[in-house]
Amino acid sequence: MEKKKTQKKISELDEKLKFEIAEELGLLDKVKQYGWKGLTAKETGRIGGLMTRRKKIMKEKGQQV
Repeated sequence: MEKKKTQKKISELDEKLKFEIAEELGLLDKVKQYGWKGLTAKETGRIGGLMTRRKKIMKEKGQQV
């Protein structure tokens, strides 16, 4: 049971981070209109790359990832 709660919490943090980055890149309106599948591979890759970078930084600072 504990594992599911942890995974759900991680997923919620990932979603929050994903939306935050999409907004910073100016893609949030596109996501709201077409959904995540409406993004190009380049846009999706950019979001994923920035998520990875931020998670690494957060981990180094000792914050919860």
